[in-house]
Amino acid sequence: MARIFCFLVGFGLSVIGFVYIISYLNLFALGYNFKEYAHFIVSKAECLIGPIGLLIIFLAIFIPKGEKDELHL
Repeated sequence: MARIFCFLVGFGLSVIGFVYIISYLNLFALGYNFKEYAHFIVSKAECLIGPIGLLIIFLAIFIPKGEKDELHL
């Protein structure tokens, strides 16, 4: 049950973070180049929770439970 919760929390964080990253693509219309855009994205905390959410999802899926005698169907 904890893995499902971690997966859902990671999914929510990644959605929020990547929505901000996509919404900041409007900076290109203001004359920013890619280097300035990347520097801006890295400096914003709300954009950094996207990769953190992906890391939580990865850990929730691929870290083993530790129960060795469990029957898997």
